[in-house]
Amino acid sequence: MTRSNATRTAIATLVAGALLSVCGCGVSGGAADVPEAKKSGKVAGEIAFRTLQLKPKFTAYVQGVIDAFEKKYPEVKVRWEDVPGDGYNEKLVADAQAGALPDVVNLSTDSFQLLGDRGLLADVAKLDPEVAKEYVPGAWEQFKLPGKGDGVYAYPWYVTPEILTYNKDLFERSGLDPAQPPTSVEQFFDYADKIAAASGGRYSAFMADPKGRLPGDWQKMGVPILNEKQDGFVFDTPKAVEWVERMKDLYAKGAMPKESLLKSDDINQLYGGGKLVFGPGSPGFVKDIKQNAPQVYAGTQVAGAVTGKLGHIGIYAQSLGIRKDTKHLDAASEFAKWVTNGPNQVEFSKNATIYPSNAQGLADPRFADRGDGKDAETVARAVGAEQLKSAALDANTPVQWTNQVGDAVVREVQKAIQGEQDPKAAVRKAQEEANQLLAKSAQK
Repeated sequence: MTRSNATRTAIATLVAGALLSVCGCGVSGGAADVPEAKKSGKVAGEIAFRTLQLKPKFTAYVQGVIDAFEKKYPEVKVRWEDVPGDGYNEKLVADAQAGALPDVVNLSTDSFQLLGDRGLLADVAKLDPEVAKEYVPGAWEQFKLPGKGDGVYAYPWYVTPEILTYNKDLFERSGLDPAQPPTSVEQFFDYADKIAAASGGRYSAFMADPKGRLPGDWQKMGVPILNEKQDGFVFDTPKAVEWVERMKDLYAKGAMPKESLLKSDDINQLYGGGKLVFGPGSPGFVKDIKQNAPQVYAGTQVAGAVTGKLGHIGIYAQSLGIRKDTKHLDAASEFAKWVTNGPNQVEFSKNATIYPSNAQGLADPRFADRGDGKDAETVARAVGAEQLKSAALDANTPVQWTNQVGDAVVREVQKAIQGEQDPKAAVRKAQEEANQLLAKSAQK
């Protein structure tokens, strides 16, 4: 089950364009001219710390972390601000234009790349050459930038790995072995075929949701998304066409709810009502089902995520970036490391369904405990942790795959899945439109 893009902070083309204009007209004289702060050797000064939608639920936790840091470093004052998720990237753009980025800022994979690509974040690998070993490799690698060597431009914070969730009872009713879940996209489709044949329309295998499935499914099938220069889409391949052909066939057979092709249904409600075999690939979903649909939860099983040829899993990652020209670099970097250290991340995981990016934190016994193996939430926590320990770079959506690009690709794919267009033509047209949009974005 591919991670849905809805779990990630969306990148509007407007935002990308605005940040491109930031480079052109200047952030403190232009991104290329932003001076690089130097360490003074003294952890002191007032720093601004911005988080994304953590109040009020996690106020006590975050404030406790801040208080403990200020106690350790009495010459530091941390000014915490928490902002809503809506318009977060736009606010970052406005702050960048005004030269008002916080010293330590909570970034998603997307907003990190938008700022990092334009030289607005400090290279934390350069600041702390030995710090890499403190984090899970897959999380640390998330915050490198194409073409910038071994530089890492944010400290990994909390992460959520992709897993596989499925209804054991419906699996068995479809003639499948719950102990043998699918491990590749192709096998996932094979299972969906069998489910459609056995269900008689009483339940479906998975949600169509092409916008959520792409480009993740393609990446897992070994489809290249961008060329080596990262300036052109190249996904028009036989494998991408094969994906569309399989989706078309499965859609016709009823393997997915018909309405899920064109609009986003409430997947929790469908799964919780026993109408769907595969649930969302999120540990948090398991907890929701436990609370809202206990009967279905009792038959819910958890396994490692569908990975495909490259062994990649989806990782939804949050990080802490350091403003490149912060006036208090020592305080900002020490605070970011403090927030993301093992004990603090483990404590955070007790309050939310997240995982530490910190290797020490992930080694905490609570993440290896499967209990008696019957409680899906407990097993999900252990399965997610196991994957994070060995996960390579995940199948992240490239920043070039903007909302507009995704919409353009999905429009062509939807036509093919519905039988209104040849799959080969759909993929070809999708790539042409995607490259036109990419070229327009580069001209801004």
